[in-house]
Amino acid sequence: MATNIDAEQAVNAEEFAVKAVEQAQIYWSLLGMRKGSELRLTKYDDEIFEDLKKTFPEFENPKTVEFVNEEEMKSPKGKAAWRPFMMRYQKKIDDYNFGTLLRVRNTDEYGQDTTIFVPRMQFFAFEIARNKYGMNDWVYKN
Repeated sequence: MATNIDAEQAVNAEEFAVKAVEQAQIYWSLLGMRKGSELRLTKYDDEIFEDLKKTFPEFENPKTVEFVNEEEMKSPKGKAAWRPFMMRYQKKIDDYNFGTLLRVRNTDEYGQDTTIFVPRMQFFAFEIARNKYGMNDWVYKN
């Protein structure tokens, strides 16, 4: 069966995947060097965290960030809810919509079966909240 594969797209996809994995490795390394509750991922962490809780009141409850429901988040309804939140950071956060690896559960390490691709702002929203709630401190302790 013949398929048409664009070599440039294939190279771009590979570069994208490499960059996403490198970013995950750097973040994991940072969590290993310092408690997540002491980390700042951006100069806007406090603003992002407050905006997240205002936009999505369920994030007032720390349990909300323990698990990422990918189907719900990527559904048409989920996308419609997240898009305005992410767009508010278009001019503040570089590559705000770049695909980034996010751990599905805060208790998991990065792995093939434990991560999903999300726009960078969703990564920041979840990981900033996890850090603020002290849910990533276990990485430093291990």
